[in-house]
Amino acid sequence: MAETKAAASEDISKFGYKQELKRQLQLRDVVLYGVLFMVIIAPQSIYGEVQIASGGMTPLVYIVGFVAISFTAFAYYHMSKEFPIAGSVYSYVQRGINPHVGFVAGWLILLDYLFVPALLLCMVANWGVALIPGSPWYVWVIVFVAFNAFANIRGMSLQKGVDWILFVLEILTVIIFIALGTKFILGGGGAGAFTMDPIYQPGKVDAHFIASAVSLACLSFLGFDGMSTLAEETYQPEKTIGKGILIALCIMVVVFVAQTYIAALIIPDIADVDPEMGFFNAAMAAGGPIMYKALLVINIVAIGIANIMNAQTASARLLYSMGRDGVLPRFLGKVHPKYATPYMASIVLAIFGLALPFLGMSMLARFVNFGALSSFVLLNVAVFWYFWVKKGERGPAAVLKFIVCPAIGIFILAYVFTGFDVPTYLVGGIWLVVGLVIGFVKSKGYKEVPEAFKNLEV
Repeated sequence: MAETKAAASEDISKFGYKQELKRQLQLRDVVLYGVLFMVIIAPQSIYGEVQIASGGMTPLVYIVGFVAISFTAFAYYHMSKEFPIAGSVYSYVQRGINPHVGFVAGWLILLDYLFVPALLLCMVANWGVALIPGSPWYVWVIVFVAFNAFANIRGMSLQKGVDWILFVLEILTVIIFIALGTKFILGGGGAGAFTMDPIYQPGKVDAHFIASAVSLACLSFLGFDGMSTLAEETYQPEKTIGKGILIALCIMVVVFVAQTYIAALIIPDIADVDPEMGFFNAAMAAGGPIMYKALLVINIVAIGIANIMNAQTASARLLYSMGRDGVLPRFLGKVHPKYATPYMASIVLAIFGLALPFLGMSMLARFVNFGALSSFVLLNVAVFWYFWVKKGERGPAAVLKFIVCPAIGIFILAYVFTGFDVPTYLVGGIWLVVGLVIGFVKSKGYKEVPEAFKNLEV
C-alpha cells in the first residue's frame, strides 16, 4: 500500500509530462545537495567585507538574513507540495498564475542559473592563481568546467558520492577552525573571552542596521531554491523538497553563525580586519600558516566542485524543463539514453561556463542578484494567486500563509532591490525586455501555451 501511494505521488503525467529523469534521491540527499549548493564555508570568502560593513556583527547579519529569506523559502515549500516537478520558480509561477507569466519568471531566474556558475568559476580561478602564483587563470576555468560537465552528464549517482566526500571535508574544516579558534580565545588571544559583541552591540542595532543586514545576507542564502529542481529525481517530492529546503536553511544559519562568531572573536577590532582576506587572517592567527593554506585549498575545492557542480545541476534542470515545454529550444529537453540526465542542457552550460567568466565578477554578480530576486517576487505573488484566488483557501492559517508571509517576502525583496546600482537595473531591464520579446514570439502573441497544458488530468 505504501509503495502504491508513493508511486502515485511520483506520477507526473497529471502535469502533462512523462517521467524521464531517474528517481534516486532521498531527503538526506536533497538536504546534502542544498547545503553544498549554499556552501558550508561560504562566509569565509566574504567575511571581511561583511564584518566591516556590519560594525563587527557578522553573525547577527546572517541571523537577520535567514529570517528575511525564510519567507520566500516558505513560498517554495508550499508550491513544491502542489507541483512536484522540475523547473523551480518557472514551473511554480507557470502553474500558479499562468504559463506566460511562468515563462517570464523562468527567464528572469535564468539570469541566476546561467551566470552563477561563471561567477563561481571567476572566484575559483582567482584563488587558484593566488595559491599557485603564475598559473594560467583560464586553465583553472577549463579544469573545473570539464569536471563538472562530466559529473552532471554522468548523473546524480556520481554526484551523491562526490557531495558526501566534500560535505565531510567542509564540516571537518569548520570544526577544526572552531576548535583552534576556541583554544586561541581561551588562551588569551583575540577577545580573550566569549562575548556577545559579534551578535549584539547596544546602540548599534537599529532599523538601518537591520535593513543593511538584509541586503548583505539574503544573497548569501541563494541556492536553496535550486533544491526544487530535483523534484523529478526525488522520491515523494511533494513531501521531500519543501522539507529539505527548510532543513538545509536551518543547518546553514547555524554553521554560518558559528564560524563567523569565532572569527569575530579572534580578531575583535574591525580596524584590523582585511576586507578580502579577513577570515583567512583569523585562521592564520588561530592555526598558523598551515591552517591558512588549508582553508584556501578547501575553498577552491568546495566552490570549484561542490558549489559549481550543484549550481550546474539546478541550471540544467531548469533548461530541461523550459526546453521540453518548447519555450526554449527543444534540444535542451533531451535526456541521455543511458544516464537519464539532461545532457544537452549540461553541454550548453559548459559552453557558457567557458565563455562567461570573461565578463568579470562584478558584472556577473549583477546578473545573478537581479535574476534571483525578481523571480522570487513573482513566486510570492504566485503563492497568493494560486492558493487564495484560484483554490479559494480561507481561514486564519490561510491568511498567514498565503497573504501575510508572501507580502512580507515581497516587501523584503523589494527593499533589497532598492540597493542595486544603475548598471544592475540596466542589465536586468535589458534581459527582461529580451525575454518578453522571445516569449511573445514563441507563444505567437502570448496566445499559445506549452503542450503540457493541453488535455491535463488536473
